[in-house]
Amino acid sequence: VQLQASGGGLVQAGGSLRLSCAASGRARNNNVMGWFRQVPGKQRELVAAISSGGGTNYGDSVKGRFTISRDNAKSTVALQMDDLTPEDTAVYYCVSDSGSLLKVVAGLGGPEFWGKGTQVTVSS
Repeated sequence: VQLQASGGGLVQAGGSLRLSCAASGRARNNNVMGWFRQVPGKQRELVAAISSGGGTNYGDSVKGRFTISRDNAKSTVALQMDDLTPEDTAVYYCVSDSGSLLKVVAGLGGPEFWGKGTQVTVSS
């Protein structure tokens, strides 16, 4: 599975950005898809994940501000990020896993597939 993310950039605090990710190759529409982020020197953090059936899970720091969605027919996942703060500044990675949503959320040996990161910078 290859994952290609797009949509990162620079935005002012309070603004919005939308990340998109397209899966290709031996993509599976029943894979869990999601987003992690990482700041240099800090542990990577789950942002949001979504199962093929639409079940979702969000990191505590983004609940109520970010929304994850997917289009199984197009093998894409999107992350709508609203009310951004400087603390959201990070490299965001699109991920995919053939296991369960719980596996991805709990960080149990995955996710299996990672895209190249896209930088999100929020200025104060």
